[in-house]
Amino acid sequence: MAAAAAAASTSTLRPALSQAAGPEQSASLLCTPKHRVAASASRRSLRFTARASSNPGAKVSIPKQWYNLIADLPVKPPPPLHPQTHQPLNPSDLSPLFPDELIRQEVTDERFVDIPEEVIDVYKLWRPTPLIRARRLEKLLGTPAKIYYKYEGTSPAGSHKPNTAVPQAWYNAAAGVKNVVTETGAGQWGSALSFASSLFGLNCEVWQVRASFDQKPYRRLMMETWGAKVHPSPSTATEAGKKILEADPSSPGSLGIAISEAVEVAATNADTKYCLGSVLNHVLLHQTVIGEECLEQLAALGETPDVVIGCTGGGSNFGGLAFPFLREKLRGNMSPAFRAVEPAACPTLTKGVYAYDFGDTAGLTPLMKMHTLGHGFVPDPIHAGGLRYHGMAPLISHVYELGFMDAIAIQQTECFQAALQFARTEGIIPAPEPTHAIAAAIREALECKRTGEEKVILMAMCGHGHFDLAAYEKYLRGDMVDLSHPAEKLEASLAAVPKV
Repeated sequence: MAAAAAAASTSTLRPALSQAAGPEQSASLLCTPKHRVAASASRRSLRFTARASSNPGAKVSIPKQWYNLIADLPVKPPPPLHPQTHQPLNPSDLSPLFPDELIRQEVTDERFVDIPEEVIDVYKLWRPTPLIRARRLEKLLGTPAKIYYKYEGTSPAGSHKPNTAVPQAWYNAAAGVKNVVTETGAGQWGSALSFASSLFGLNCEVWQVRASFDQKPYRRLMMETWGAKVHPSPSTATEAGKKILEADPSSPGSLGIAISEAVEVAATNADTKYCLGSVLNHVLLHQTVIGEECLEQLAALGETPDVVIGCTGGGSNFGGLAFPFLREKLRGNMSPAFRAVEPAACPTLTKGVYAYDFGDTAGLTPLMKMHTLGHGFVPDPIHAGGLRYHGMAPLISHVYELGFMDAIAIQQTECFQAALQFARTEGIIPAPEPTHAIAAAIREALECKRTGEEKVILMAMCGHGHFDLAAYEKYLRGDMVDLSHPAEKLEASLAAVPKV
């Protein structure tokens, strides 16, 4: 959300995407006995070379400033609106939910925002994160392309989410706040805020989407280990949750519902503030540490990307990697394409409308101009729980409308096939969310194989899947099915989008 004046929606023709065939079948990378000695020596040489060239983390400093893309956009994004008056939101309207400094970051047009030293000190636990070239995946695919991934799974919570959880917790603690509340889907964000709250002496309460609460019990235990209280959402602890359960006692929940519950608690308790893991400007701002580091790491390798790929649910992971590169593109320093990848079961960018809508199901949040499936849309319970959100970050939506990025939707079985190829070559088991980016990167690499292009593909690998193994078990047993949004369900949800 930004306080800049509203601009008319810009319609652009987005370039058609080259669609390659699905991922090739996994090939064996094992050596026969007579080649093992030579291959072993080769692997040792490659291993040390790869570490020096593909992971120059030791040469990279942690950024001292976050980057705000709004400062460099040719058209400013439309402002958020008050949910009752439909007039541009006054920053003070956000005071019941956020501390003053986060509100300032939400509405600022400043290009850079200084990162507090206390936040940098915590970042040092895991940052800078590695940039790794996926050489073994390239070999498996037989592609002339170079595939790099920026791996955020080295954080204590195992994902990119602490990049914003830590500053949000610190700013709340500095403002004298005692309690913070939030929502979470797969549990990555809830884990991150629980971790950050434990560092700064905050009480943390989390509403986790019921589908993920049931699928991922160890995420709940992880949050509780860091001291958080966790509710399945919808719950009977809030009026918003009770209304949903009255209408559908078996509701799998959604991020929109969980947001409603957390916002309700924050808005009705003076000693409590709300923290959000995606969507809002200040969240995307904090995540730009990813892209700023990556720019420096690629420069050390003498590389610039031809395409930047990331999964999108609310948009913070994708924006965090892409926005610093988009800045350089706007300055004429490079010319990558930017590709957001979303689940076919929740296709916000590819099937949604660009309109003012609520960020939550109950209609408690400000109205934001964003791509939306309708605030009442409840996605099917796919395993990428962190991508089950009806809307998209207003800033991501605005960039999409300006034609600076494209978007595709991929079914979860293709994503998990890509995940196995990645895990069996690169060794990292990805969370279900970044499997969408991996699948898209594999499509791009196979297209390069067809055309002979030697593209540099950069993708966001936003977290590991160590707590998501039930999803892998389902895929490996052949029990996973693809889920698509029913047309009638989407039509009904879109019909309820406010007419603003």
